[in-house]
Amino acid sequence: MNSFGRLFRTQLFGESHGPYIGLVIDGCPPGIPLSEDDFLADLGRRKAGARGTTPRKEDDLPQIISGCYKAYTCGTPLTILFANKNVRPGDYAHLASIPRPGHADLVAQQRFGGFNDPRGGGHFSGRLTLALVAGGVVAKKILSGIDISAKLIQAGGQKDIDLAVEQALSDGDSIGGVVECRANNIPAGWGEPFFDSAESVISHLAFSVPAIKGIEFGSGFQAAAMKGSEHNDPIINKKGETASNNSGGITGGLTNSNELVFRVAVKPTSSIAKKQKSLNMETGKMANLTIKGRHDACIALRVPVVIEAITAIALADFKLLSEAFGGATVKT
Repeated sequence: MNSFGRLFRTQLFGESHGPYIGLVIDGCPPGIPLSEDDFLADLGRRKAGARGTTPRKEDDLPQIISGCYKAYTCGTPLTILFANKNVRPGDYAHLASIPRPGHADLVAQQRFGGFNDPRGGGHFSGRLTLALVAGGVVAKKILSGIDISAKLIQAGGQKDIDLAVEQALSDGDSIGGVVECRANNIPAGWGEPFFDSAESVISHLAFSVPAIKGIEFGSGFQAAAMKGSEHNDPIINKKGETASNNSGGITGGLTNSNELVFRVAVKPTSSIAKKQKSLNMETGKMANLTIKGRHDACIALRVPVVIEAITAIALADFKLLSEAFGGATVKT
């Protein structure tokens, strides 16, 4: 299904080169001040334009078409729409018989019996992250006092991101990257012990972002090489704050009042200028493939605001659940 959440429920719709994409948020509380201008800053951070990003330029202007009255949410399903204007579906006509390596072309055909929209990846496109960012804007308003920030800390295996991007452009290739997200002022006790642990829910949403291939919290995979005496975080006060933060702000599936810290691995953009080989589905033979269209040399450049958005969506759902069920109970 294309929806997520228990109380703050988000649903995405649309295709990359269809007329519109958008989202519906069911369970958004009433009385939240909200206007279309509120979305522009975060949507602008996701836009192309920087060197190494796609030449496709869209207005990305949100249209709030339900769930809002006199600039306040009214508690009914909130629907936000974005028009796709700068579309070039002809760039994908030659891909009907030759699926692109690294893309969902073939599996989408198999999953939907050939009725999928193949233009620009259709519903599988990173274009849909625009709707995720819009959902994050609403979620951040629910999370008053919680600060969420993400940044690209590495691209193409290098800390010098500009240099890595220039090398990729020169090679006609693409690179991935690592995005780190941090969130502060989260109360202790949000999450569940097992299936809906804080890590599980954030990870579930992180993997809804195309190109995400891995995630780690706190010390992450480095923990495997540490000793317990090194990895354990000494508790320094009754609030639960710790001297170190190898846990990344989550213990036993629950937020522990320390800074939430996690990192995601973003794969290289699958569409590249270099000639590739793939199976021609009509002939059954391998064929040369040159991908046309407009693509990012480093999609990771545009990912930080998307990761902030999915973090906010996860935390907003946790907050509403905590309020609905009375929050954490502390026995003395």
